[in-house]
Amino acid sequence: MKEYKNILEVVGPLLVVDGVDDATYDEEVEIFVNETDSRVGKVLEVNGSKAVIQLYDSNTGIDPHRARIRFKGKPLSLKVSQEMLGRIFDGNGQVRDNGPALLSYEMRDINGSVMNPVLRAYPDQFIQTGVSSIDALNTLVVGQKLPIFSGSGLPHNELATQIAAQANVSSSDLDFTVVFCAMGITYEEARFFEDSFKKNGALDRTVMFLNLANDPAIERISTPRMAITAAEYLAFELDKNVMLIMSDMTYYCEALREISASRREIPGRRVYPGYMYTDLAGLYERAGKLKGKEGSITMIPILSMPEDDKTHPIPDLTGYITEGQIILDRSLHKRGIMPPVDVLPSLSRLKDKGIGEGKTRRDHADVMNQLFAAYAKGKETLELASILGDAALTPLDLLYADFAREFEVSFINQGFDVNRDIESSLDLGWDLLGILPRTELKRVRDTFLDEFYVARDSYEG
Repeated sequence: MKEYKNILEVVGPLLVVDGVDDATYDEEVEIFVNETDSRVGKVLEVNGSKAVIQLYDSNTGIDPHRARIRFKGKPLSLKVSQEMLGRIFDGNGQVRDNGPALLSYEMRDINGSVMNPVLRAYPDQFIQTGVSSIDALNTLVVGQKLPIFSGSGLPHNELATQIAAQANVSSSDLDFTVVFCAMGITYEEARFFEDSFKKNGALDRTVMFLNLANDPAIERISTPRMAITAAEYLAFELDKNVMLIMSDMTYYCEALREISASRREIPGRRVYPGYMYTDLAGLYERAGKLKGKEGSITMIPILSMPEDDKTHPIPDLTGYITEGQIILDRSLHKRGIMPPVDVLPSLSRLKDKGIGEGKTRRDHADVMNQLFAAYAKGKETLELASILGDAALTPLDLLYADFAREFEVSFINQGFDVNRDIESSLDLGWDLLGILPRTELKRVRDTFLDEFYVARDSYEG
């Protein structure tokens, strides 16, 4: 391995080295500041004899005239092993839980490739998260990419840990192995995640990658790639079904923007790099199911929308790549509805493939459609009442208003410690539909109405 000393420039997290003749893109680099201090980086760009190196550590103390650069001839890699379960790593894949180093492992390039669409298996296996607003209305299936769109201060972390602890495939009693990746979080948030996984007993089947807010921002670029590489090994080498949760993708995208500005690239929307869509797709499309493989990767990226704006580039581009979104609502949160899932704009594009007889229950689709329709009409009625007053509403309008209120209080609101199976969620849905007269349930087939519908005593006529 050759060493170089001709550093031309140090700009933020970037180093420019001249006289390089054998560097390759994404190659791992070691920077020796002095005899006792070394840093890690990777080749970001090669132009003739010059190479741009991206540091994964601080540039503090690097003297361009004294530092030495060593190109390792291989990309940044992660040690993967069965022993990773129950362990906590930093954003560079180094052990951070004060435990022993991995004894037996394989080295894997973290810059993997996306799944070949031809080799993908179509996701169609229902995942029971225990959260009614997801299971009954925006169903998650094995191998799906379903992000959570949240906002600053909303309990997306609590919802993520609840899903990680409760998720299972009820038809096969399958428990998920969890790979949890956190980027740009505080010490308090890191402690929350560790304590939550220990409390609910999920830590032993979890691999955690933590990048703290005071860690170098550049490390956030490698953190999700480390997590996805670990998930790929567990899923496709050890045949495990992996639940991959990544929080918060907004901090990852801000790190991308920081690097782009350091490279003086032409900015795109809101100063984010123009290649952000491609970069995000390169991460998200590594999840899924492969034909002939027992394992799978189900991905739940979490992103906090700046100013709760769904049209912001980060949620906007994420929505194009993934198969739907779960949206958390600030007004529901203020009223104490937990988890504050706004079911109407939320969407799971694969929900129809994971429900029905043999998967959930044969009445699931009809109940889901009717709950959506009734809640939408009830919300419209409540908005009308806020303008005209209840006196302007008909008796039927008042029933829809009652339905919307009770739907939020008893169906969406269940807390973060309650685990409802799909049968309980559907039964609760039928109980709520009993508020409305049978003639209003036009999206449910008569066979299901005869079997499940019971009118509330309060309804007359």
